[in-house]
Amino acid sequence: MTTTHDVIVIGGGPAGSSSSAILGEHGHRVLLLEREKFPRYHIGESLIPFTYFPLERLGLVDRMKKSNFVQKFSVCFVPPNGRTSQPFYFFNRYDKDTVAQTWQVLRSEFDEILLNNARDKGVEVREQTKVQELLRDESGKVIGVRAVNHEGVVSDHHAALTIDCTGKEAFSTVRNGWRVRDPYLNKVAVWTYYKGSRREPGIDEGQTTVAFVKDKGWFWHIPQHNDMVSVGVVAEGKYLSRDGVKDPEGIFKREIEENLWIKESLSHGEQVGSYHITSEYTHHAKHCGSEGLLLAGDAFAFLDPVFSSGLMFAMKSGVLAGEEVHKALVAGDLSPERFTEYARILREGVENMRKLVYAFYNPDFSFGKLIKAHADAGGAVTDCLSGDVNKDYSVLWDQIRELVPLPEDLPLGEPKVRETQPQAELMAA
Repeated sequence: MTTTHDVIVIGGGPAGSSSSAILGEHGHRVLLLEREKFPRYHIGESLIPFTYFPLERLGLVDRMKKSNFVQKFSVCFVPPNGRTSQPFYFFNRYDKDTVAQTWQVLRSEFDEILLNNARDKGVEVREQTKVQELLRDESGKVIGVRAVNHEGVVSDHHAALTIDCTGKEAFSTVRNGWRVRDPYLNKVAVWTYYKGSRREPGIDEGQTTVAFVKDKGWFWHIPQHNDMVSVGVVAEGKYLSRDGVKDPEGIFKREIEENLWIKESLSHGEQVGSYHITSEYTHHAKHCGSEGLLLAGDAFAFLDPVFSSGLMFAMKSGVLAGEEVHKALVAGDLSPERFTEYARILREGVENMRKLVYAFYNPDFSFGKLIKAHADAGGAVTDCLSGDVNKDYSVLWDQIRELVPLPEDLPLGEPKVRETQPQAELMAA
């Protein structure tokens, strides 16, 4: 069985649903292939303020306001001794009608909202359908995919462009040998869920709490609706596996003792469900795509989750990919070079956030030290952490470099362009 569409999207998560919804809205024939059946479980549950703009473009802000998702107005940091800082309120920086408030989401519900929005805009969605391989013509250009559904039926799907939105699995990134590990940001996370854990009163009920443990490790504490809390610890693998403890439950229970706020908060609740573990968070793609192929979301890049940037980057890249592919289809030009600016925008955002993550993990850095040395740095830090990542932060980086070194931008993301010269000529040159 063979089908033909304008665009094929692999993966129905936030990037895939966002890109396909934009393309469907523009009237293109889009096929979205998702290997699981929604609703399905996923980690990564906290939105940062500038996720508002992708939600607005997708027409989902009103839907979010009417949802049961917990409203999030702030972030709070807690040292191991349990003494909480003053919350950082978004409305002290931003317009209350837009990005001053965001949400803590249950991904099974949130992702289904996004996927159904794509359906509503004309996208053909096939769940429980796993992509097995990319189809290529004799020149190597991607011309579609081969997939198998839950009944074992194999089918080929052809399209002018395939968008890979397969998340951290990064289907085509891995198969093309494009995955690049970050030189430093390779942590381990262990997490679970609690029912009835302590929450702060009033407007602080939905705040994200980052609670520190030794050796620059940290807990997240994310309140959700139905009296549930997502809570996990992130640190170096050597630290978490010390004393020979390697099972997720043992690691988690031991680390609770390393932060008094976490210990006291969880003592009010009951642990439910499984303990989860994952490692080597941060990765980047060498290229944003090639002929017939474009990457979006975590398949393009994924950062350490300390600042909850994952969902914002996924949706921002999905919306941007949808708009750029639409323009390319209208122009009749899907050449890889056309997506150079798309990649530049995404890499700029990733690199800006990446610098703050590097600073965070340096034992000689703290935001308190930075603000004490440069009172004007607070606004820039807030903007970047809130997701306003595509602006000039060179002054901020100079200020931080007075305290700790920062990484150079990684030379990654450019589209892979086909070599037009014969190999012998290239070698001679």
